[in-house]
Amino acid sequence: MPRILFIASQPFFEWRGSPIRLGFDLLALSQLGYTVDFLTLPLGAPREIPNVTIIRAPNLLLARRISIGPSLTKLAFDFILFWMGLWRVVRHRYAVVHGVEDCGLIAWCLARVGGARFIFERHSDPASHRRGWCRNLVMRAYAGVERFVMRRADAIIGTGPGLVAHAQEVGRASRACLIPDIPSSLAEASEPGKATARARCQRRPDDLLIAYVGSFAIYQGIDLLFAAIPIVARAEPRARFVIIGGSPAQIAARKAALQEAGAAQAVVFLGHIDPDALPDTLAACDVLLSPRLSGMNTPLKLLDYLKAGAAIVATDCPANRLILDESTAQLTAPTPEAFAEGIVTLCRDRNRRERLCRRGVELLRSRHTFGAFRDALRQCYIYVLDSRPVI
Repeated sequence: MPRILFIASQPFFEWRGSPIRLGFDLLALSQLGYTVDFLTLPLGAPREIPNVTIIRAPNLLLARRISIGPSLTKLAFDFILFWMGLWRVVRHRYAVVHGVEDCGLIAWCLARVGGARFIFERHSDPASHRRGWCRNLVMRAYAGVERFVMRRADAIIGTGPGLVAHAQEVGRASRACLIPDIPSSLAEASEPGKATARARCQRRPDDLLIAYVGSFAIYQGIDLLFAAIPIVARAEPRARFVIIGGSPAQIAARKAALQEAGAAQAVVFLGHIDPDALPDTLAACDVLLSPRLSGMNTPLKLLDYLKAGAAIVATDCPANRLILDESTAQLTAPTPEAFAEGIVTLCRDRNRRERLCRRGVELLRSRHTFGAFRDALRQCYIYVLDSRPVI
């Protein structure tokens, strides 16, 4: 089978959206019979995947973590990855160079040098990462680079309809492949695991566990969530919030704010949880939260939520609407008061929680499985390898 050079400047493996997606990309390519050389950062937990050789850049910058979205640190690592990739395309014959996000330009250059086909994969919209005039300026420049890359890709992979629609804007709609995300783990929840997770989080037997999982990035609606928590705590004494994610410093800051608001006892912080342990924790909860504010791709957490079989409260925004509607979630206006009201409503209506759960599980099984993901990636690669290359 053909040999693939796969490039992504993401920590691998790390518990967040893009690295999780990369893991499924690599696993699917491995199962499809491809041999993959994966160029990536020197950060992240070790992970072994059959037929995949993970080649890490040297940590010349002594970096300990990489923020979400483009950054100067990533740009420096991209420079290193480019030279490492150039050395490899000179020495090896690759059929495809597959670049993810900010590595798209690198992958295009290497594909041209090595005479390979080029696939560009997008996980997010640059607008999702905007904050402050300097950051916005960088994001506009990055968006211009993305348009350049998309015009020259043999195929563009998008995780959601909004990202794929961008291909239409640059005249590459026929080369756009929609490959939706899937839940972050292939592991299934077990009854003993659920019981252990619930016991870990509860204070009292009648507590209603209300969970959020994800980063503390602004676009996730994290400020809205923590503004809503004291409102819910005052209205519903059984509410027990379970927060999964965040760095130690971020968690400490949020604990201090909750203490000041008199709601610290209503919240338990679990930090990061391995994706394979996440299904038990989410399935043990009664209500799951997506306070997203911006972006055009489906929040990965929603797929984990649907798999867990718990009721969802989500802000009524385009990103959440890509997968949810009134039949699968309690949708609210993106304000702390409205979000809190949605949570309290579900806490007090068990029948509605159960109806939302059933519809959510049906939706997941119909569209978002690893088998469907692998088949879509297979079709993309067949298309690229059989089509005329873009010049």
